[in-house]
Amino acid sequence: MATKPLGEVSESEKMKLKSLLLRYYPPGIMLEYEKSGELKTRSIDLLDLSPSTDVRALVDEIQKAEPLITASRTEQVKLLIQRLQDKLRQHKDHKFYLFKVLRAHILPLTNVALNKSGSCFITGSYDRTCKLWDTASGEELHTLEGHRNVVYAIAFNNPYGDKIATGSFDKTCKLWSVDTGKCYHTFRGHTAEIVCLSFNPQSTLVATGSMDTTAKLWDIQNGEEVSTLTGHSAEIISLSFNTAGNRIITGSFDHTVSVWDAATGSKVYTLIGHCAEISSALFSWDCSLILTGSMDKTCMLWDATNGKCVATLTGHDDEILDSCFDFTGKFIATASADGTARVFSAATRKCITKLEGHEGEISKISFNPQGNRLLTGSSDKTARIWDAHTGQCLQVLEGHTDEIFSCAFNYKGNIIITGSKDNTCRIWR
Repeated sequence: MATKPLGEVSESEKMKLKSLLLRYYPPGIMLEYEKSGELKTRSIDLLDLSPSTDVRALVDEIQKAEPLITASRTEQVKLLIQRLQDKLRQHKDHKFYLFKVLRAHILPLTNVALNKSGSCFITGSYDRTCKLWDTASGEELHTLEGHRNVVYAIAFNNPYGDKIATGSFDKTCKLWSVDTGKCYHTFRGHTAEIVCLSFNPQSTLVATGSMDTTAKLWDIQNGEEVSTLTGHSAEIISLSFNTAGNRIITGSFDHTVSVWDAATGSKVYTLIGHCAEISSALFSWDCSLILTGSMDKTCMLWDATNGKCVATLTGHDDEILDSCFDFTGKFIATASADGTARVFSAATRKCITKLEGHEGEISKISFNPQGNRLLTGSSDKTARIWDAHTGQCLQVLEGHTDEIFSCAFNYKGNIIITGSKDNTCRIWR
């Protein structure tokens, strides 16, 4: 380890560590410190942590690299890392049971979403409403009424979970209070249906993607439009922020993906390479990679710093309907209309395992927070839980009587919600 030049030695004297906080998924320790009288935070990311990591060696490594972690803090850091390891072991072999069936709406459901803890969830519907539910009791907490057409895109402002955004075929997006169910703002400006939306991680902006080929950014506080992202030539069907909140990615039916500066609304670059509609587009947790899935049967991996394609992930025989990273960004999962899913290594770009067993197309796929399980939802009316590394099917969640279009884990990985065309939501725990 190189010794620090003298100029940097005084840095730790100017900075005073106030507290250490745990971040479970992906594993990390957040440092709150004071610098020149100002409270700041930074993180020590432990993306390689596993239950078998040598804690003593890791603490030594951290101490060398991070001036705020002085000798007096090593014992505390050791305990924190052990707690992170315990979390990674938790819910490892959790068996899920049907907990509740909710007949949520009279007309078909469009989407379901959980808040961070999994204590409540929301459903959107063709009946023009969004409903908020208590997960434990299955009780309806609020009906969010006011849209004049299908409520299609819905989201909580996780990790806070005190606001809900709804995007509708009535061309508007509404912002609601989780506590009261009251509408704070109606965002007007799109000239066609809103089909996707996302909060930034800081919960200061909501982004909406529309059939009018644009995305718009809205200020949560004052309800004003901040910027319009123009450049796509067909509808935007996928939209998300990176973890830092300074970039937005949009995927379109024009076969391209664009990355935008969230502060200015200007385009950073366009990712050109797919030869059919885009189905998903997202950043890895550390913001270094971008994953795009397409109807052209491939996923592409891009360097997020320069927008260059670094790999094309092939092997599926039909359209890719969904794709995702695990929390650490080390693994990629793809779901296809060919009825299979695949897991790839982000580093080697090689296929590690193939998930076979569904009897219909797989429209949704996600990792649990620990990264050792995958959840898939299919038109064969089942959701399945798989070992992410061996590809073995561990559990089939049966009971829906029509195709499953939505399925998700909560933040801890011990609750699953499934939404189906049979008009029910099922909670599994």
